[in-house]
Amino acid sequence: MSYALLRPFLFNLDPEHAHDLTLKLLDKAHKAHALGFIYSQQSLPTQCMGIQFSNPVGLAAGLDKNGDYIDALAELGFGYLEIGTVTPKPQAGNDKPRLFRIKEAGAIINRMGFNNLGVEHLVNNVKKCKYQGVIGINIGKNAVTPVENAANDYIYCLERVYPYASYITINISSPNTKNLRDLQSGDALTELLDAIKTRHNQLATEYGFYVPMVLKVAPDLTTEQVDYIAQQLIDFDIDGLIATNTTLSRTGVEDLRYGDEAGGLSGRPVGHLSNQIIEQFAERLEGKLPIIGVGGIDSSDKAVRKIKAGAQMIQLYSGMIYKGPKLVQQCIEAIASHRDSQQR
Repeated sequence: MSYALLRPFLFNLDPEHAHDLTLKLLDKAHKAHALGFIYSQQSLPTQCMGIQFSNPVGLAAGLDKNGDYIDALAELGFGYLEIGTVTPKPQAGNDKPRLFRIKEAGAIINRMGFNNLGVEHLVNNVKKCKYQGVIGINIGKNAVTPVENAANDYIYCLERVYPYASYITINISSPNTKNLRDLQSGDALTELLDAIKTRHNQLATEYGFYVPMVLKVAPDLTTEQVDYIAQQLIDFDIDGLIATNTTLSRTGVEDLRYGDEAGGLSGRPVGHLSNQIIEQFAERLEGKLPIIGVGGIDSSDKAVRKIKAGAQMIQLYSGMIYKGPKLVQQCIEAIASHRDSQQR
C-alpha cells in the first residue's frame, strides 16, 4: 500500500533522481525501524552453489551499485542481495539522461555505463553492514580499460571482494560498456575465464575457503554462442550462470516513447527472450551447474515461469520498480506452491 501511494510521485520525477530518492527514503525507513512492520522475511530454504539461501528470490545487480543500502534492502524480504556492478576505479558512467521508463510496456531502458564509486568503497560498505545473509558481488571492467586487458580489471576486483562475498558474478553482458559483450564469444571468453579462474583457485587456497563464481550473460546470444558458453562454463568449473542481462532488442517498445533510446532494455519485454536463453542453457548444461533467472519478472506467475524454464533461483529489479517490494513475497509464495505441486 505504501509503495502504491508513493509510486505516482516517484514516476513524475526524472527516473535516475527517483531511483536515488527511493533508496534514500528506504534507508530512512530502515533506520526508523519502520520496514519490519510492512515487509517480512518468508522462509523457503534453497540450496544452490553450496550456499544455503533463506529463499530463492534475490535482488539483481544494478539497483545498489555501491552497496550503500544493504541493510535497508535486506528488510524487503529477499533471500539474497547482489550488489554492483563495481569496477576497480570509480567512474561516472555515461552522460545523462541515461535512464528511461516505458510505462506502457512495464519496461526500462538504461545506458548507465557501470557508474560506481569503485571496488574499495563497495568493500568498505560490505564490511560495515549488519546483514548476515547472502551477498553476491557483481564485478566488471572500467570503461577506459581496453577489452583485451579486461582480465586485469576482473582479477583486481576479484582479489578485493573475495573475502567478503558469498558469491562473485563476472559481468560480461552489459551493453553499456563499449565492446564488453565481445568477451562472451570465442577465444576472448576462453582466455578471460582461464585467467580469472586461475586466480580464483589461488584465492581459495590462500584464504582456505571457496567462494562460488558465476557468469552473467546477455539475452541476445545466438545458438552457437549458447553452445560455446555452456561448454566453457563446464570446462572451467564455473559455479553458476545468471541469465540474463538487458537486451538490445526493441521488440514490444519500438513504437513507444523512449523506445528508440540507446541502452539495455529490461522489464516485461525481455521476459520471453530471457526464458528462451534459460531453456537453451538448461538443456545444454544438464544440471551440471545452476541457473539464476532474471529478466521480465513482474508477477508471481512469471517467477514460476522462470523456474519452469530451468532456473533454480530468480532475481528482481525492473518488475519491482513497477509493482513494488510486495512482489518479493508474492514470488516466494508462488515458487513455494510450485515446489509443493512438483512433490505431490
